[in-house]
Amino acid sequence: MAIQKIGIIGLGLMGGSLSIELQRTLNDVYIIGLDHNKKHCSQALGLGLVDEIVQTLNEISKCDIIFLTIPVDGIITIANEIKISNDKFTIIDFGSTKEKISESIPKDIRANFVTAHPMTGTEKFGPTAAIDNLYTDKVVVLCDIEKSGVHQQEVAKKLFFGIGMKIVFMSAKEHDKHAAFISHMPHALSFSLANAVMKQEASASIIALAGGGFKDMSRIAKSSPNMWEDVFRQNRTNLLEAINAFQSELTKCQKMIENEEWDTLSSWMMEANTLHNILD
Repeated sequence: MAIQKIGIIGLGLMGGSLSIELQRTLNDVYIIGLDHNKKHCSQALGLGLVDEIVQTLNEISKCDIIFLTIPVDGIITIANEIKISNDKFTIIDFGSTKEKISESIPKDIRANFVTAHPMTGTEKFGPTAAIDNLYTDKVVVLCDIEKSGVHQQEVAKKLFFGIGMKIVFMSAKEHDKHAAFISHMPHALSFSLANAVMKQEASASIIALAGGGFKDMSRIAKSSPNMWEDVFRQNRTNLLEAINAFQSELTKCQKMIENEEWDTLSSWMMEANTLHNILD
């Protein structure tokens, strides 16, 4: 069997963890990496996340499959710069927003792309953040799949199933609306919570008392600002809708506390408890 060459552009948490899984689940695979950060390149090589580092899109375009595990604005840039060598060439992007990416791919190479969003990650970034089983039993959303070629669809499904993921299909527009509520807005809240605490005069004392609840809620405030600035920009309209919905609920809470409506507040909290009947 010929060695399958897989390229990964972006050698951080997502790309590095993907490489670990691909090397574990595929036979005769050769991983080629590309990253603008030279330190990331040397770390990825040292950690065995890639077999080779290249410097240009032209070099990595010799692969059979390329994964784009970079910020969403960068995905659009590469989609408009990369040269497609043959009809079976497959590019899979991991962007956290999907509609703008899907619409920005040139029509003549749209069939070569699969727009995907693995619903997983941590607040850490860089090659040293790569971990085993990041993707195992997690959901990956494949968006606008009908715009991808039949070969590209099969390649993506086989690879995602191979690393233990559960596949969900939806339109890019629908994805971005849902992602604004379950991912993008919570990041905005975490950043806001961290800044609210840090701007208090006794921030050091507050943090010294912080327990698990505060740490859980503020954990994702350690996420990459560069990545999340791009996400917020691309999904601006949906994110603002999600933030407004949250502010409405927070205002309800504030009014109930101001008016000492404790029974109503308790009922409101019990309603929120039911979310975990769905999640658990």
